[in-house]
Amino acid sequence: MKVVVIGGTGHIGTFLIPRLIEAGHQVTVISRQQNNPYHAGDAWNDVQFVNLDRAQLEAKGTFGQAVADLSPQVVIDLICFKLESARQLVDALQGRVEHLLHCGTIWVHGYKVEVPSQEYHTRRPFGEYGIQKAAIEAYLLNEVDKNSLPVTVLHPGHIVGPGWDPINPVGNFNRQIFSQLAAGQEILMPHLGQETLHHVHADDVAVGFMQAIIHRPKAAGESFHILSENALTWQGYAEDIAEWYGQVANIRFVPWEEFRKPLSDEDARYSWDHLRHSSIGSIEKTRKMIDYQPRYTSLGAIQESLSWSQMNPTLDPTP
Repeated sequence: MKVVVIGGTGHIGTFLIPRLIEAGHQVTVISRQQNNPYHAGDAWNDVQFVNLDRAQLEAKGTFGQAVADLSPQVVIDLICFKLESARQLVDALQGRVEHLLHCGTIWVHGYKVEVPSQEYHTRRPFGEYGIQKAAIEAYLLNEVDKNSLPVTVLHPGHIVGPGWDPINPVGNFNRQIFSQLAAGQEILMPHLGQETLHHVHADDVAVGFMQAIIHRPKAAGESFHILSENALTWQGYAEDIAEWYGQVANIRFVPWEEFRKPLSDEDARYSWDHLRHSSIGSIEKTRKMIDYQPRYTSLGAIQESLSWSQMNPTLDPTP
């Protein structure tokens, strides 16, 4: 099929695009500028690139039409963050494509009553990102006519893999935490370390999108969690990484106010968001309906990312 991927040169696209090409699809990648994927390969030679500035074209009301003019059968939108963006794309694609796949986020769940989160649970999002993503999901699944535009929403967890800094055991992207664990040094952790993080390898996210395309009749009109098998507690994550480095984790549990003091504003913001969300989701539905089988555990995906960073110390992955 002819597949158009919006934002296909990022972390998910690095793994998804080669999989689409190898499956025999004709792939067009839309991006604001010609970026190199994180990992080069022969498959990228068969990709058509189209440079479109989404923000500029959306301001003119023409982005959706620009996508439709490429005559795709399948559209994968990896970079839709506003409800209005989704509406404009849907208006242009209805009745013209066979499948629209939207990349959501596990953060649509926000505050939780039951865990692990299930796709059918009531959404209680907080924060601009989670609220907007939940609104997009509700619109795509509840307002869009499935017959004129089959839509599937996939919700990844905390994406990780080679070329990408993993969220660390205290909920931010500061690499120093891993260095401290590797050296057996003390790290501060808020509360008692029982909050959770649910990582997923970017290639498993790519597999989720592929499975949704393969099983379109079942996937249409549905949302799915794309996650590793199990989440990690902050404490367990720190202890496992320390053990991987041949150390015993030296953790001191402190109140949030004490934990916050030495952090930059950015690190504190990330830690607070991840602490409050404490993501943990089920993949039972995704397994049953579209035969999703993640290859990586949370810890395995994190270890691969850390190993890549150690082998490429001059590169600076940006979350």
